[in-house]
Amino acid sequence: MMNSVFSIAREEWRLWLRSRLALSALLVFALLLTATSTLIALRMSAEHQQRTEQQALAEETFLSQPDRHPHRMVHYGHYVFRVPPPLSVVDPGVDAVTGQSIFLEGHRQNTAMFADAGASANIGSFEALNAALVYQLFVPLLLIAIGHGLIVREREENTLAPLLAQNVTGVMLCLGKWIALAGVTLVLLLPLFVMTAVAVARGESLLASAGLIGIYALYSLVWCSLILLVSALVRSRGLGLGILALFWLGAVLIVPRSAVETASSVMPAEGKLEADLRMQADLREVGDGHYAGAPEFMQLQANLLAQYDVERVEDLPVNFRGVVAEVNEADLTEVMNRYAEERMALEARQARFAESFGWLSPVVAVSAGSRALSGTDLATHHRFLREAEAVRFDFVQGLNRVHVEQLDYIIDINRSNDTASERRTRMSAENWNVLDEFNFQAAPATERLTRATPALTMLSAWFLLLTAGGIFVSRRIRP
Repeated sequence: MMNSVFSIAREEWRLWLRSRLALSALLVFALLLTATSTLIALRMSAEHQQRTEQQALAEETFLSQPDRHPHRMVHYGHYVFRVPPPLSVVDPGVDAVTGQSIFLEGHRQNTAMFADAGASANIGSFEALNAALVYQLFVPLLLIAIGHGLIVREREENTLAPLLAQNVTGVMLCLGKWIALAGVTLVLLLPLFVMTAVAVARGESLLASAGLIGIYALYSLVWCSLILLVSALVRSRGLGLGILALFWLGAVLIVPRSAVETASSVMPAEGKLEADLRMQADLREVGDGHYAGAPEFMQLQANLLAQYDVERVEDLPVNFRGVVAEVNEADLTEVMNRYAEERMALEARQARFAESFGWLSPVVAVSAGSRALSGTDLATHHRFLREAEAVRFDFVQGLNRVHVEQLDYIIDINRSNDTASERRTRMSAENWNVLDEFNFQAAPATERLTRATPALTMLSAWFLLLTAGGIFVSRRIRP
């Protein structure tokens, strides 16, 4: 049986090798993928080097600041950069639309900056062609162009009856044709093997790379099963090509766009202006840490005086203004983190809702899984924001601790009297080493595989359903 199946597959390959359409399609795909992969690889390599150098420069600049008042350094601030992971050479993901750096300073949380100015507001656009989009959008077109006549061609050329008369069952015929088309997908995946090998050489996990190859292989096999099923059902190649082309349009253009729009409608996000106004109202209740005499800090003053058993803030062994700055920063951060987590939770729910449309389109499923495995998804961006905030809070509070412990209160409140008084408030630059080194990395491969599990489940369901449909139809194939 298997000899007959492989003979069918081999004959199909020979036919494609003689076909100008098949060879031309393969050549166009090879050129498109080569050009895209090369450009993306060069861009990501340059961005990796550039952001690494910028991160080192930002840290060096901060640490090299001269002696000054510690609160000046709180406002001087610091930059952190998100370096693209190795597998971004395949799928840059959200990198182009979310920004890659954040300016960190006291009393506020800034948004990520320097996103690609030409990028669209959603991931489903064609603004920046990359290897992932080539595999998601154009590989199915190539498979449709090559394989839409797999079974129906035998009918049109009146060769189906002789085949079935030679003890070739419909199941054997369809299996041989499917193996032939699956062989094409193996060839198409060879460039992906090369790109992931390069990523592994740059430090990427072998497990994550294998998972990325696996999800694209499964995605391609979904299309193989779909093409075979349609070809077995229709009576003309033109009709089969039309059905497959319509399905491609729906899966690639309509469903992904509908997913984004529906997620935004079902889970609407509050406008930035409204959210900022609400947060500012809450922040005002916390008080302004620059004014230690504000009513919000009277209880803090009373507690400190009681704790150290003194009657005046001037007699405290710590700088009261520094204590106010430290406590106020913690309270402000708690409020800002609450709003940030609310926003990120909503974005995560919207993303999960949109990704659930993978049950309607394998393109949605594979794109979500690809970003997760590449370490370029929304969850990775949210982790970058959280880690950046941790760095911001730590270095600001470290400087506030210098303010509390090393700067005398009397000297501090009189710093504006004259130049000499101002000089006495300058702390040694050795205190700026409170800044921790920032080195953002992609999540462990196991965590990324876990995030890609829903996408793999949807693609597996697509594959099993279409394969079962193909088996059912193949048993009823008649001339």
